[in-house]
Amino acid sequence: MSSSFFIKTKSKPKLTTKGANGAAPKRKGDGGADGKNKLRAKKPNAKYNEEISSDSETESPVVSKKRQVHAENDFDETPQDKKLRLAKLYLDQLKEEEENKADDESFETDLVAGRLQEEVLEQKGKLQRLIAKDLVAPDASDIRVLRGHKLPITCLVVTPDDKCIFSAAKDCSVIKWDVESGKKLHTIPGGRKGTEDRHIGHTAHILCMAISSDGKYLATGDMNKLIMIWEAETCKHLFKFTGHKGPVSGLSFRKGTHDLYSASQDRSVKVWNVDENAYVETLFGHQDAITGLDSLSRECCVTAGGRDGTVRVWKIAEESQLVFHGHDGSIDCIQLINEEHMITGADDGSVSLWSVNKKKPLSTVKKAHGCHGDVGLEQPHWVASVAALQNSDTVASGSHNSQVNVWKCGQNYRGLELLFSVPVSGFVNSLKFSSSGQFLVAGIGQEHRLGRWWRIKDAKNGIYIIPLKRKPNPEEAKMTK
Repeated sequence: MSSSFFIKTKSKPKLTTKGANGAAPKRKGDGGADGKNKLRAKKPNAKYNEEISSDSETESPVVSKKRQVHAENDFDETPQDKKLRLAKLYLDQLKEEEENKADDESFETDLVAGRLQEEVLEQKGKLQRLIAKDLVAPDASDIRVLRGHKLPITCLVVTPDDKCIFSAAKDCSVIKWDVESGKKLHTIPGGRKGTEDRHIGHTAHILCMAISSDGKYLATGDMNKLIMIWEAETCKHLFKFTGHKGPVSGLSFRKGTHDLYSASQDRSVKVWNVDENAYVETLFGHQDAITGLDSLSRECCVTAGGRDGTVRVWKIAEESQLVFHGHDGSIDCIQLINEEHMITGADDGSVSLWSVNKKKPLSTVKKAHGCHGDVGLEQPHWVASVAALQNSDTVASGSHNSQVNVWKCGQNYRGLELLFSVPVSGFVNSLKFSSSGQFLVAGIGQEHRLGRWWRIKDAKNGIYIIPLKRKPNPEEAKMTK
């Protein structure tokens, strides 16, 4: 890896802020949080460090359970009883080995070995479940549309249990939907400009949102430079983060924790601790407004830098970043597929697959959604959103050509093959796969989420729930016949 590829990140100096009794003035430009002191230490405290330590994540829960069982047995048994029990277990095991068929044994062994291998590959960022080959295009009648927002949808998330969807729009409102019934469970209304002091909620266009991996917290970011934290279950407003100097354009919780990463059009990335209601640090590097952000389990995040033409991987603990180049236009959206691979979309109409170990894309599809305009003046449709089914070979992209494209990634993410297109009318401003891979959710609007360059009058603002059907296996096909 060349030296130009590895850049030391500039971060703001760590300055401990004292409470109201005391004294140290707030430094201009620092991030802040309502009602709490800031976390300004370079490293987390010991307790917090234990919770997010990578060492603590590698131990298998199965092993710990076995240890617990053995510990209980050791406490209850005498040494003679233990020897007798272990001898009986060994004899029973030998008996089963004689009685069971070799095929059954190999099947069980393959299951355990396969599960362990998947866990190792997932940690390394190399797991690629081959799902795309079984997917078939859904019927138009199977696609459900949920309508409730008055203005274009800008972002959405699916809860980890796949039971609910949160959506936000340019009308400043947030709606919680029930996936099964399609009904509204809760609405957080938007407020008018100038009512910030008395309105609980957003008073400007909401550009991004994220939900924690345990489904506890919902975070939303808007054009007013605010990040609001909500209790996802009840939609109760908890507090807000201030500190960005531009619209908040990207949010993501680190998987398994309540660390929140935020990106802004002020070109910075900020780190927050939601449990402590506190600001941690700010990272700089992008030369233009950041348009998207994503993260998974590792203590890092990825960002799309808009017109600076770069994708960056931020290593938070090391305060460093990796810089990638590939698109010809503004990179408007980004999503991680696993810990080491990601997908991006740009306004040059291209969709690219990346590895964190390569400076250039592994694969790029030009004009992924076709072109529009008069003959001789054709322009590619901008790619406004991308999504990835985690640890799989299935990704999706959206534009304003009345289609959502579902793609199959090639082996080792080298190559993209179009599986099918789903007809929708309007700008596909947000895409999210469910955790189970059973459906894909698209947020549709009459306008692009970041501006008003075009307006599709025939489109209707809404949430499209697209089922991901599988090909029936041969046995099921015979039974249906």
